[in-house]
Amino acid sequence: MTPAPHDTSIPTLGPCLFDSPLHRIGAVEAPFKEDAQDRILYHSHLLEDGRDSSTPTYEEAGPREKIFFDPAKTTVGIVTCGGLCPGLNDIIRGLVIQCHRQYGVSRVYGFRYGYEGLVQRFGHTPLVLKPSSVEQAHHFGGTLLGSSRGQQDIGEMVDTLEEMNVDILYVIGGDGTLRGAAEITKEIERRGLKKAIVGIPKTIDNDIRYLDKSFGFETAFEAAVQAVNCAYVEATGAVNGVGLVKLMGRDSGFIACYAALAGSNVDFVLIPEVAFELEGDGGLLECLRHRLMKRGSAVVVVAEGAGQHLMQCDDATDASGNKRYGDIGHFLKDRINAFFKQRRTEVNLKYIDPSYIVRSVPANAQDNVYCSRLAQSAVHAGMAGKTGMLVGRWHGSFIHLPLQLVTQGRRKVDPTQELWHSVLQCTGQPSMMR
Repeated sequence: MTPAPHDTSIPTLGPCLFDSPLHRIGAVEAPFKEDAQDRILYHSHLLEDGRDSSTPTYEEAGPREKIFFDPAKTTVGIVTCGGLCPGLNDIIRGLVIQCHRQYGVSRVYGFRYGYEGLVQRFGHTPLVLKPSSVEQAHHFGGTLLGSSRGQQDIGEMVDTLEEMNVDILYVIGGDGTLRGAAEITKEIERRGLKKAIVGIPKTIDNDIRYLDKSFGFETAFEAAVQAVNCAYVEATGAVNGVGLVKLMGRDSGFIACYAALAGSNVDFVLIPEVAFELEGDGGLLECLRHRLMKRGSAVVVVAEGAGQHLMQCDDATDASGNKRYGDIGHFLKDRINAFFKQRRTEVNLKYIDPSYIVRSVPANAQDNVYCSRLAQSAVHAGMAGKTGMLVGRWHGSFIHLPLQLVTQGRRKVDPTQELWHSVLQCTGQPSMMR
């Protein structure tokens, strides 16, 4: 279980002195929020919190009646970092349209290729973003700004923000990106600058803590379901057919779990949170053999971070500082084939790795709406002078979260809770394969 947050307070740059331009949207008064009164409870169960004053709460996202920045004098920057994810262009589009059309902020820059774009020596010229340049962006996958992985010099990035007079920087990225945003915030504070850093959490693995879900996740597992269905067709079309699908999930197996539940034709789900062994009576290979004897085919879904203890891996890291994992997909493919060959049993294994297809598709309608509302919430927060924070959704409400709170760990599938038990019921696999 994710521990309850201790400090959910959101830093601000100072008093909000300007009237919001959103007093009336159409003919309707804007639903303004107040930091002290509009709060979202951390706990959702009555017995868990008793609804008393000690229950942690979050600031509710939304427009504020008074804002910190004068829209006519405000400059905004947007940067996308890390791997691709469905919905990135939807977020960019939402930010640009909200800044221009609702707040009247006319200077919006897109920094290209992630944090590299904030370091001038790389030579990536920022893009000028207007509603006309992004109005069709949500129909395409990827990010129109480009992206990159890896850390950059914090001082150089803040220098760029100073030279370009950027008042608000919207940072779209995952765990490593948000840690970088927290460091940028600290450097801005050290220099005594009045600049807001607002994060929008992006992780296809859905592993950001204290959030219901990350944008792009629904699209990702929807695309993954198609791969799982193809594996099922291949498996059932051959003698002792095995469909093996590797999905994303370095440390959290949410995509694998949801894809299996949505497809309802998976026999084994392997995730990083639940250890398994290959050999022995209770190991995966024997379980797979029994399943083939009983049904004649099987589908195995494995998250990329599962079973790492089974492989000999070095301590190499990628550009973001994450440990390079062994390829569990090819490892399982070879071991399954060798296992049945040793027993002189025919097996027809088809291996599918749809990772780059899943990452690159446009967001579906549900994610499109979610991204639009996240972007709106982010702009409201930035214009109100809130900084060192991110926007997200919790118990169906949009909230503000401190950056340092969500970067203290990753959200994971809890093997003792309902999601994993639903997977076990759906697949019929043993709860432990050891």
